[in-house]
Amino acid sequence: MSGLATEGLGVLFVSSELAEVMGMSDRILVMARGRITADLPRAEATEERLVSASASTTVMKVSP
Repeated sequence: MSGLATEGLGVLFVSSELAEVMGMSDRILVMARGRITADLPRAEATEERLVSASASTTVMKVSP
């Protein structure tokens, strides 16, 4: 996956493992109850933010 991203291709990656998501992603979207509840660039993503967004009903968006 990293090789594809290095070549400029977009990669959709789905995981429930926070460390894996944070280690592989440039941008992280979190879904809860079928809705996107966070749109975070990697630099703004923390485990606390991701967990909070996964339990949220409102959308949190941080501009890159």
